[in-house]
Amino acid sequence: MSDAPKPAISVVVFPGSNDDRDTELSLNHLGADASRLWHGEERLPANTAAVVLPGGFSYGDYLRCGAIARFSPVMRDVVRFANEGGLVLGICNGFQILTEAGLLPGVLRQNSTLEFQCQDVSLVVERTDTAFTSRCEPGDRLSIPVKNGEGCWFADPELLAEAEAEGLIALRYAPGTNPNGAIADVAGVISAGGNVFGLMPHPEHAVDPVLGSTDGAKILGSLVDAARSAAFATA
Repeated sequence: MSDAPKPAISVVVFPGSNDDRDTELSLNHLGADASRLWHGEERLPANTAAVVLPGGFSYGDYLRCGAIARFSPVMRDVVRFANEGGLVLGICNGFQILTEAGLLPGVLRQNSTLEFQCQDVSLVVERTDTAFTSRCEPGDRLSIPVKNGEGCWFADPELLAEAEAEGLIALRYAPGTNPNGAIADVAGVISAGGNVFGLMPHPEHAVDPVLGSTDGAKILGSLVDAARSAAFATA
């Protein structure tokens, strides 16, 4: 892996992001050339192979989680990048931003417990044929922590049926472990094009054995693999 080319991955930093350094460190540990990018930039770096929107509390969540960050200058280029097939991952608050930007279906609402949840959760991998889950095996159970107050993914019956039919649900909370009341136990959703993915759990906090699990490396490592392939394809 040390001799493999390192794809450039931009980790966008918004006011209130607090997992950007963890995400950058984890991606670099897994073979990427990740660097943080301030939200005020107008353009992504020219060599960007993937973008990650990290967890945290962008703009303090003062209006609605992700609703203000969605209008940050860099997001115009992130949307362009995604619409052109670029790889974009949103973690927790990043997932919220992606739904607000219309890049992923559904919305994230306040947890059904009305409490902030911080705990390890068990996830079931629904799809392994994506750029974000290729290192997983069908039916894998992953242990990855969540830490959110508004992590309840919601869609009306029509949108949920559409998401189920199109295979847009890539991760679910294992039966009986849903920490936030997400409808259909949804923990992670992928776009119809397969290049945008959002999940509420934090894979960057599960890449080192000292943290109790390395299952997050399956998610982030899959992204690094796909970004490397994308970088080669455009080289």
